[in-house]
Amino acid sequence: MGRPVHLTYNQMVVDEHPSRVVDELFHALADSTRRDILRRCIAGEPSVSGLARAYPMSFAAVQKHVAVLERAGLVTKERRGREQLVRTDAAAVDRARHALDELEATWRGRVERMSDLLALGTERAKDPTRRGAG
Repeated sequence: MGRPVHLTYNQMVVDEHPSRVVDELFHALADSTRRDILRRCIAGEPSVSGLARAYPMSFAAVQKHVAVLERAGLVTKERRGREQLVRTDAAAVDRARHALDELEATWRGRVERMSDLLALGTERAKDPTRRGAG
């Protein structure tokens, strides 16, 4: 039996954004109603009451959804007269995209590294000069 192959993988964390911020961002985007509210806000600047009329839920429930989006930095509210208008923060949407891009790059790097290590292990196993050495 040959020597066991030990592979060491260095885990590198690439994180420009504090994890709490990213967690809030993806928590906000995890809900289909909040994603729909965000889409409506991208298309215009609806009022909270106008949003509430668009959904089969209470005004308070819609207001809570907007508050989650606001805490995540995806929308801002601005009072105009008696109404609160909701607008999308394009930079926050870019932050979400950037966070996903970072995750993708990290995982692609890991998969490539694992492929390289597996190929190296296969090459060593096939190399007759390596057999019995050790």
